[in-house]
Amino acid sequence: MILVLMGVSGCGKTTIGEHVAQRLACEYQDADSFHSQANIDKMHRGMPLDDDDRAPWLAAIRQEIEACHRDGRTHVFGCSALRQRYRDVLSDHGRDRAVVFVHLAGSFELIRDRLAARTDHFFDAKLLRSQFDALEVPADAITVSIDQSVEDIVNEILRRLPAADQDHAGGFTRSDV
Repeated sequence: MILVLMGVSGCGKTTIGEHVAQRLACEYQDADSFHSQANIDKMHRGMPLDDDDRAPWLAAIRQEIEACHRDGRTHVFGCSALRQRYRDVLSDHGRDRAVVFVHLAGSFELIRDRLAARTDHFFDAKLLRSQFDALEVPADAITVSIDQSVEDIVNEILRRLPAADQDHAGGFTRSDV
């Protein structure tokens, strides 16, 4: 099983992803690590990425998902995946049923306040509005409100994961949680 924790910047993808991965005894990887330096520089300048910027980034993440499948590894990714077409790339247009999206949902105000308090990330908080504008709320994801404790969010995600018999990636059983 591949979990993709998705949502706008500041929704908790890294924090929640690391905790979920720990509970599943697997690795966590932040999609930011797949960005080119040009993309990072562009975001530093306060410029939103366009689809041409995102295409190689999404392709690189998809390659890593395929590597996880080949190795039979459960894996957790944190990735904004704001638009359905981006999620389609990550899930091979829905053919890869082992990719489960978890939408970490919160209000603009809550996330804006979180971003304002961060000092360890390259994302410019002024871009938050553009992310909310771009967000296509997924119909096929597990949606979890981030207006609760980390432990409660993690427990809700694990409780709502598909049954082990739907796991095509291997390595994950319901008893693991």
